[in-house]
Amino acid sequence: MSELSYKQIKEVFEMPFLDLLYEAHSVHRKNFKKNEVELCTLVSVKTGACPEDCGYCSQSSKYNTGIKIEKLMDIDEVKKHCEVAKSSGSKRLCIGAGWKTPPEKHFSKALEMVKMIKSFGLEACATLGTVNKDQAKQLKGAGLDYYNHNLDTSEEYYKKIITTRTYQDRINTLENVQDADINICCGGIIGMGESREDRINLLVSLSKLKTPPKSIPINLLVPIKGTPLENVAKLDNIEFIRMIATARVIFCKSVVRLSAGRDGMSEEMQALCFFAGANSIFYGEKLLTTNNSNTNKDLEFLNKLGINAAASC
Repeated sequence: MSELSYKQIKEVFEMPFLDLLYEAHSVHRKNFKKNEVELCTLVSVKTGACPEDCGYCSQSSKYNTGIKIEKLMDIDEVKKHCEVAKSSGSKRLCIGAGWKTPPEKHFSKALEMVKMIKSFGLEACATLGTVNKDQAKQLKGAGLDYYNHNLDTSEEYYKKIITTRTYQDRINTLENVQDADINICCGGIIGMGESREDRINLLVSLSKLKTPPKSIPINLLVPIKGTPLENVAKLDNIEFIRMIATARVIFCKSVVRLSAGRDGMSEEMQALCFFAGANSIFYGEKLLTTNNSNTNKDLEFLNKLGINAAASC
């Protein structure tokens, strides 16, 4: 896939809404099995006390969010999460840790977690902060399939959300992971007060990566009390669905994940997101520290729509 210009992506984003939905759904059916959604589980293995100042995050030590700080999870507890994920139909388990970068004293334990996930026949994903080339190689050696590291927003708007890590830092981590032959999971958070121009530029940045992300999570901001974004204006639902649909058209072979924020979405909105090309969800009642849709509720909803769990990720 060649790098796309702002103008090219803007033309897609600003199509008449129903035309955009039709185009996105058509692209989706050409590249994926119809009526299938990938189920993935996300587990916080180390919560809180993060030194970063991400304006949306409950885990930042810079803000008083009332979060319970938890030390690194032991391997037996990770094993239990693997058992639950496997039995509930998830195909991938992602471990997340509130680190700026993995501490050397804990990194070996993170590698053991990856090996544990793989021992259950699950795809392994991790989001552990910035990683260097050597760490990326070690993660690959442990069997890691995907590394999640979101760009969050456009490069221009980024500095209004985060100051403790640069946009280039994020790009460098993604390149280190790609050089280690690990698939990248990379998207952003919508509804942080950014403009439509910023949302389009996020997609431009994703298109500039060495290879397009195989997995693109699109998160809707969940405002957290105590963070700088707790009172941000709610994003229009149609604008969010436009983002899903445009990502599907532009990244036709990537999995587009409907991620954070689902707990506050109506069934009708989620159904439109699926029609627009979203074909993956995080499955389980917690997304790191924020609430997610109930597992049984998700299964009932997908059954209502006639959507099946994907046979493979």
